[in-house]
Amino acid sequence: MTKLLTQKSRDILQNKLNGKNKLLSYTFPIDFYDPLDFFNYQSSTFKGNRFFWKSSDGLLWTVGLGIAASISADDADKRFQITNNQWNRLIKEAEIDNPSGVPGTGPLLFGGFSFDPYSNNEMEWENYGHSILYLPSYMLTVAENQYYLTINVVSEDDRINIDTLRTEGNQFVKQLRKKNNSSSVIPIKIKSSEEVAPNKWLRSVEEIVHVLKTTDVKKVVLARKLLLEFENNAQPSYVIEQLIEQQPTSFIFALEVGDYCFLGASPERLIKKTGNHVLSTCLAGSIGRNHDEQEDQKLGETLLKDHKNRFEHELVVSMVEDALKPYCAEINIPNEPILMKTPDIQHLYTPVTGKANNDFSILNVVEKLHPTPALGGVPTNAALEIIREKENMDRGFYAGPIGWTDYQGNGEFAVGIRSGLLNGKKAFLYAGCGLVSDSVAEDELKETRIKFQPMLKATGGESL
Repeated sequence: MTKLLTQKSRDILQNKLNGKNKLLSYTFPIDFYDPLDFFNYQSSTFKGNRFFWKSSDGLLWTVGLGIAASISADDADKRFQITNNQWNRLIKEAEIDNPSGVPGTGPLLFGGFSFDPYSNNEMEWENYGHSILYLPSYMLTVAENQYYLTINVVSEDDRINIDTLRTEGNQFVKQLRKKNNSSSVIPIKIKSSEEVAPNKWLRSVEEIVHVLKTTDVKKVVLARKLLLEFENNAQPSYVIEQLIEQQPTSFIFALEVGDYCFLGASPERLIKKTGNHVLSTCLAGSIGRNHDEQEDQKLGETLLKDHKNRFEHELVVSMVEDALKPYCAEINIPNEPILMKTPDIQHLYTPVTGKANNDFSILNVVEKLHPTPALGGVPTNAALEIIREKENMDRGFYAGPIGWTDYQGNGEFAVGIRSGLLNGKKAFLYAGCGLVSDSVAEDELKETRIKFQPMLKATGGESL
C-alpha cells in the first residue's frame, strides 16, 4: 500500500463491523491546507462519501474523505445505543498512533440521526435512514491553527500495520501538494423556488394552537419546507463556502450520502465535551434583525421581554438541566438569558456548563437531549404525536443531532437547523417555529421565512 487506496480498496473497507476487523489509525501534523480544498480533493473519487464540520467558534475544523467504516442502525428505539456500542467495540481493540492527542484527531466518528424515526418516510431521505455515521479513510483536522492528517483503515489483513499507514500518509500528502488537485467550484443559479403547501401549513398551525389552548400540551414545533430548482447541479462545496462567509458564528456542517448532501449553518449546539468539561446551549425564542443599529437593539430588547418567547426558552433550559443531571457532577446555569445574534436572526441564549461524571457518554447524552423543546415541544411525546399528524412531511435529518465523537470520548453535536438537502438540480430547505397557546399563524409563517434565509442566501436566492 505504497500508493493511494484504490476505489476497490475503499469499497472493501466499507465493511460491517463484524468483530473480526481491526481499526488501525495514524495521525501526524502537516503544513497548512485549506479545509474546503481538502473537501474538494479528488471529488470525482470521494463524492458521496465526504463530511465537513466547522465549530461555531472556528477553533475546530474537520473534513473527512472516504469511508473506512460506517455505522447505521435500523432499530429506531436503540439507534443511539447501537451506535455507541459498535463504536466502543471498534476502538477498544484498535491500534492508534496519535502523539498529539488533540481532541478531534485520531479515529473519529462523524454523522447524525434523523429527527424522528417514526415519522412519515419520504424518498429524499431514504439513503440516510434513522442514523448514519462515518469513520473516514482520510481526515483533515484544524485545531487552534494546527493541521493534522489522520488515516484510518478497518481490515482483517494482518499485512496492514501502522508503518504501512505512515508510508500511505507520506504519499497522500505528496498528492495533496500537487497543483490542480482541487475541483473548480461552480456557483449555483436558482431556476425557481416554491413554498410547499403554505396554506395547508397555516391551517395546521391554527389546529395545533387550538389543541394547545384546550389540553395540557404546552408547546409544539412545526416545520415546513421550501423546494428549490437550479439551472445547474448544485455543488455542496459552493454552498459550504457561502455559509462560511455569511454565517461565521454558526456551526457549518455537511454530510454526503450518495447523491444527496445534508448541510447547513446551525447556531445551536446540543452538547460539547472536552475532557470532563461539558457545555450545552439553550436556544429558543427568536426575532429578526434590522440594519439600523438602534432598531436592531430595540428588537432584541423586545425579545428579552416577550412573554411567549421567554416561556419557550424556559422550557428548553429546564429540559436540558434535567437531561444532564445524571451525567454531570455539577451544573451551572445563568439566571437570565442573553441575546445571540446571527446575520438574519437573534435568539434568546443560555449556556449550560457542567463537569462530566464517569457515566458520561456523548452519544447517550445526545439521546437524552434530543429532541429539546426548541425542536419538538412539551411534553415531548405528545408534541411528537401532533407533529406526525399535522406537519405532513418527513424532516429527515433536519432538526436532528449532527456532529462528531472521537476515540477519547470528546465530541460536539449541533442541532441540524438552518439546513437543507441538496440533490443534483434541486434542494429542499427546512425551517420551523415554536407554537404556544397565543401563537398567530401568519406571524409564525413570517418567522419561518426569516429562518429560511441563511440557506436561501447561500444558494443564491433572495428573500421570500
